Amino acid sequence: MPLTLSTTAEGVSDRLEHAVLRDLAWLLATPDLIELPGPNAYPGRPTRQELGLVDSVDEWLARISPLVNALDGKLATRMGHYHERLWHLMLDNAPNTRLLAKNLRITQRRNTLGELDMLYRTRNNPDPVHLEVAIKFYLGLPEGPGEATSQSRWIGPGGLDSLALKCSHLRHHQLPISRTAIAQALITQWLAPRDLGPLPPLNGQLTQRLAMPGVLFYPWHTTMPPPIGATVNHRRGTWCYLKDWPTLANQRSESLQMVWLEKPHWLAPPPQAAFQPAKQEMAIVKPLIERYGPQQVMLYDPEVDTEAQPIERLIIVPNDWPRQVPLPPHARD
Repeated sequence: MPLTLSTTAEGVSDRLEHAVLRDLAWLLATPDLIELPGPNAYPGRPTRQELGLVDSVDEWLARISPLVNALDGKLATRMGHYHERLWHLMLDNAPNTRLLAKNLRITQRRNTLGELDMLYRTRNNPDPVHLEVAIKFYLGLPEGPGEATSQSRWIGPGGLDSLALKCSHLRHHQLPISRTAIAQALITQWLAPRDLGPLPPLNGQLTQRLAMPGVLFYPWHTTMPPPIGATVNHRRGTWCYLKDWPTLANQRSESLQMVWLEKPHWLAPPPQAAFQPAKQEMAIVKPLIERYGPQQVMLYDPEVDTEAQPIERLIIVPNDWPRQVPLPPHARD
């Protein structure tokens, strides 16, 4: 008898219908892609314990459902901005955190030096936390810049950025800027007391965190090691050329199902009802690949016992992809 899709895929219950609630659940369940080790190592995402959402995620999502419904049509459509708004919702409505400020522009003599994604605080620790966030989907190149494990071999679908460039920008610009005197003075102005209690003077004590969830897509046609700094449990997918799709599909059963993911909802798997026969769905996706470039889909084979991983993430790219590969970042001390 064919299996049915698991009621929970990538930490998202199929009982959740609203796309934004599903994406919030996915964020809570998805580990960061990378770690930034070294003398200036940065802790990763706020934990569920820190948020106060260890055992009550479903209840919490139900409580904020009216707020999410009220935002229909008002959330950003660009994936990076949409991801930031999800964090705003989470930090300002989780039981143990409150959002203090967002998108703080750091300026000096009318020149913009940078921007802090957000500041928040926890119930048990009034000291502010500077959080930078990024949602990233990188495809691995078996042949490319550097060694096999180089972060420069992991590039975005559009070929404009790489894991190496993003990590370099975070380490050398986005995160350090909040330590400057200019940023510290601006941060102090935003630390107004809220319902969690009064805030003490900043006194230069600012915790910094980095949340960088996403997916690393490994090439279908060959093996490739993870990049340096990748977390052990990062989410994985596969990418293939459009010309290889028939061969890949033939390795699955005739019952293979597919769903196309439309940005900005590249995060959570859609509900089971969204999956359609792969041949039918591919007739829609193929022209999009040929006209617009790489597209992300999810696959589900009901005739294969894939209880441990009921769905597969796949990015299908044009046969001439990539048309450009970013240069590695400049070496720094």
